[in-house]
Amino acid sequence: MRKLNKGVESKLVRQRLIVASKNQGKIQEFRELFKNLKYDVLSMQDFGIDITVIEDQSDFTGNSLKKAKRISELTKQIVLADDSGLEVEALNGLPGVYSARFAGEHATDEENNLKLLSLMKNVPESKRKALFRCAITLYWPDGAYIQVEGTCPGKIGFTCKGEGGFGYDPLFIVAGYNKTMAELPIEEKNKVSHRAMAMRALINKLEDKNKSGVDNKKYFHI
Repeated sequence: MRKLNKGVESKLVRQRLIVASKNQGKIQEFRELFKNLKYDVLSMQDFGIDITVIEDQSDFTGNSLKKAKRISELTKQIVLADDSGLEVEALNGLPGVYSARFAGEHATDEENNLKLLSLMKNVPESKRKALFRCAITLYWPDGAYIQVEGTCPGKIGFTCKGEGGFGYDPLFIVAGYNKTMAELPIEEKNKVSHRAMAMRALINKLEDKNKSGVDNKKYFHI
């Protein structure tokens, strides 16, 4: 593990928080969400870490905990990790934790969507309910951690629509909208998505503890 560069280190006047992800868009999103809290959000790259934690747990919370714990052990820093996916009622919750590799270990978004459409081809609209679920773990080096979840309900469409988003967004029609997640403007998506709901729950808890003056690390130790 290399030392932080001077430009990064000079800005660290608050608590460091590493996002256990290589997705730069996601990291920037977390930086924006945490900007009013007492954390400086950093990437794994800032710490010279380039590893992939295998997501082999039975649920999203287990995967997010595994990732956060592993990176915290390597860096001795506070780490945030998330895991998310699609749960389809007619498929008994699948693809679930297999969302990213539903059509195979290295499947593309298009391949995953095509497999989902194939499995749902004879399912009527009334039985196409689904939801996106996101689990977030915030983990401290002493083993303390907090977990939250967020969901976004909807249904599976019959064809892919929209150019935005990624994953199953073009097939997922958001409840209360006549649009897929991929058709929503990014500002609107960030208000209703499963990740937005999970982050809101986490930030609310952190803000509550910051206002009360309670040490977050000790308060959330379990």
